[in-house]
Amino acid sequence: MDVVNALIEGVTQDIIGYLVEDRAIEIEEAMSIFYKSVLCEKLLNKDTGLYRESSAYLYELLKDELADGEFIQKEI
Repeated sequence: MDVVNALIEGVTQDIIGYLVEDRAIEIEEAMSIFYKSVLCEKLLNKDTGLYRESSAYLYELLKDELADGEFIQKEI
């Protein structure tokens, strides 16, 4: 596994864990939410560079996407 894929996998695991904790849901439901999100699509596209961002920042983007119904990457 290359470094980029390892980073993506680690961030994915963190975000799913955050969903489980924050929403008190099962892992399967958290995985479904994450893998259906635009954030996941963008994260898996290595050209976006999102894998370089922290798990916490990406989770905030996901929460905003889920609340607003659209993906908007905020400026840091």
